[in-house]
Amino acid sequence: MTMDDLDTLYGEIILDHFRHPRNTTTVEHYDMWAEGYNPFCGDQVIFSAVLDSTARFEKIGCHGQGCAISQASASMMSEILKGKTIDEAKALLQRFRSALRGEVFTEEEEEALGELVALQDVRRFPIRIKCALLAWSTLQDAMDQPMTS
Repeated sequence: MTMDDLDTLYGEIILDHFRHPRNTTTVEHYDMWAEGYNPFCGDQVIFSAVLDSTARFEKIGCHGQGCAISQASASMMSEILKGKTIDEAKALLQRFRSALRGEVFTEEEEEALGELVALQDVRRFPIRIKCALLAWSTLQDAMDQPMTS
């Protein structure tokens, strides 16, 4: 696969998540909730989640408004978090931040990012990194707050 093929594939993944975002409602009776906002561009993400009895993400809501990068990132994040523990979510958050800083990963580490790999090219446009990280920063805010249940 050539670099042009990868750019096309990654672009399609981002556009698919932007045009058809997943998990876009606020979860009722949530255990975690936070709202993220980027005042420089107006992007917004609202994150809510219910954890199951083993403290794994069971239901996730992640919606808002903004550019294709911020909203696609939120959609991808909502998908990849399902079934993960808070510690696994924290590790994934760190791995994603590292990817946006340009750190090189093993094939296994890259696989763990799943579709999020499509967003790592955002690092070529430093001003867009905040767009890709907005949902993740909102997740961090939600994890830093006391549980509501």
